[in-house]
Amino acid sequence: MSPAEGPIVPEVAASHSEGSLRGPSASARTRRRKRRADRLRRRAAEAAPWKGPLRRYDILKEATVALVVVLLLSSLLAVLFSSPDMPPVTLQAWASAQPRGFTEIALSELAGTSSSATYGPPYNHRSGEVQRLFGISIQKAIGVTDPIDPAKDFVLDPLSAVAGEPALARALARYESAPRKEQLAWLAAYGKALAHASVAGSGLVLPPAPDGPVPELLNQLLSMARSGGLDAALVEHSSFFTTNYTNPILFIGDSWKAQHGASYWGKIVTAQKMASHQWGVMNETGSWPGQPWLWLYTMWYQISPMSHSSNGDIEVVAIMAVLSLALLLAPLIPGVRDLPRLVPVHRLVWRDYYRSAGVSEQPGAPPEHSPPD
Repeated sequence: MSPAEGPIVPEVAASHSEGSLRGPSASARTRRRKRRADRLRRRAAEAAPWKGPLRRYDILKEATVALVVVLLLSSLLAVLFSSPDMPPVTLQAWASAQPRGFTEIALSELAGTSSSATYGPPYNHRSGEVQRLFGISIQKAIGVTDPIDPAKDFVLDPLSAVAGEPALARALARYESAPRKEQLAWLAAYGKALAHASVAGSGLVLPPAPDGPVPELLNQLLSMARSGGLDAALVEHSSFFTTNYTNPILFIGDSWKAQHGASYWGKIVTAQKMASHQWGVMNETGSWPGQPWLWLYTMWYQISPMSHSSNGDIEVVAIMAVLSLALLLAPLIPGVRDLPRLVPVHRLVWRDYYRSAGVSEQPGAPPEHSPPD
């Protein structure tokens, strides 16, 4: 190779290298131009006058017909399936209807034996209502996120807010300063005397017992509940517009354990024919509508094994989670995503279009053009 021929190789290599660098850039520019041209063509096609078949359409007529049909259908369904407009269940109503039963549950709150006191997460570290799925407790895994001490939150704190009652203030100070063992002894003695209590005026009359300050505390709580003050005291206000009814709901829910008289909550459920195998969904708080979609949750409680399982709540939640996930992923599930093609109901809706366009009626055969909106 002559010296004159030597420099040819690097020049060719450089030229090839520059060409490879320019190639992708030019290709990208070409693709961008093509995409822009496609967009312009689509916009032009969308802006062009409609050249397909036309039909008369009266939007006011359709809206009127739709309104009348919906009104008639709603009225018919309201007559057939409406729930009664019941007054709200309150601590005031419970204490007025069953003063002894209310006092018994208040006593269990102080003693730490109520359902709320022994519930477990998310309210406390007990295990009375802890449920498991495949041996795993989601409640315990999440932990106590809404700590509640029923003795303090349901009884002692509301009583401490009462002003102008020196006897109550002395009873509170004596109870709270006593050792836990002495408190439990007072509560046990009061519980035995409660079986022989009688209602007098706004309070209870019990035979003498070594129950310390407990009678004063629970009589004052009963009086506060019957006046409606306890309902207001237990509602937590996290901000101006929001309220938290967890405490009064838990307190009322504990009534199912009452021994002196039938359970207040049980009587309400039985009266509304929603006990045991009689089930349903009702929500009549003022003029707010109910939640009919909850029937799907409550339905699973009537099916074995959830109907008799101690882990029924978490099992129902798991079933609903799986169904919700399946609905969310329906476009990705083979077979399910093909149902519109395999069951071409849309062809019945757009039969005029498919007939006039001459499109094959074979299921799965896509039309050449999309149906008009």
